[in-house]
Amino acid sequence: MGHMGAGVPPAPQPLPGVAHVVAVGSGKGGVGKTTVAVNLSVALAKLGYKVGLIDADIYGPNVPTMMGTTRQPNVVGENRIEPILAHGVKFISIGLISPGDKPLVMRGPMLHQIIRQFLQQVEWGELDFLIVDLPPGTGDVVISLVQTVPLTGAVVVSTGSNVALEDARKALEMFHQVKVEVLGMVENMSQMTLPSGEVIDVFGAGGTERTAAQFGLAFLGALELNPAIREGGDKGLPIALAGPDSKLASEVYTMAQRVADKAKQVASKNENVFEIS
Repeated sequence: MGHMGAGVPPAPQPLPGVAHVVAVGSGKGGVGKTTVAVNLSVALAKLGYKVGLIDADIYGPNVPTMMGTTRQPNVVGENRIEPILAHGVKFISIGLISPGDKPLVMRGPMLHQIIRQFLQQVEWGELDFLIVDLPPGTGDVVISLVQTVPLTGAVVVSTGSNVALEDARKALEMFHQVKVEVLGMVENMSQMTLPSGEVIDVFGAGGTERTAAQFGLAFLGALELNPAIREGGDKGLPIALAGPDSKLASEVYTMAQRVADKAKQVASKNENVFEIS
């Protein structure tokens, strides 16, 4: 290795065999970002894509629970990690390596190492989509991600409430600053339909769509506030498993298809840019 310029991070390197890396982020915690990332991954896999999922929420890794497996991954060959396969999706999480209730207490540089390992040392093989479930907020993990690998784009999750959208706008601005294109926004916990058919608007449905419009971004869809979605996550059986014809999951499939289409658009646009320069 030659001497690197002081403080100049190495250029991000594409992962061999991985077509699109898509980050799922939110400004605020508790808006169901992991629920969206997991269901998006499962839906894309069911639509016939090859999908990987990185749980980059190092402090609160919920992907193993939502994917229904906490099996430890195998280490193969020269320190390569085999991802765990669940519901047709290959995934990796610090929750598989450090299971249980013990919190991981660590600082930025260690986070960076873990994110790099999850990207570069995991045997992802050929993937159409590698979905990265980010921690809430605007921090180290995103910077590590964009320094390590070129991202196709990001999906920002919010509820419709003004408070959540305030933070979602920060996430949009963060992606803008690190030059990651936002593929669109998702509204989670949008409305709740009671057994009587009455619809209750808990968090201000429609707010995310308005915000997306303000920023000239695509609105990728809304997931209702429904106990079945939470139960699916808690049991490790994401609602996307019900397939595109299920009333509950159909919106997830609409969203997955939109994400796939946007990602391909962005990638082909970028290829043209590279050809010109």
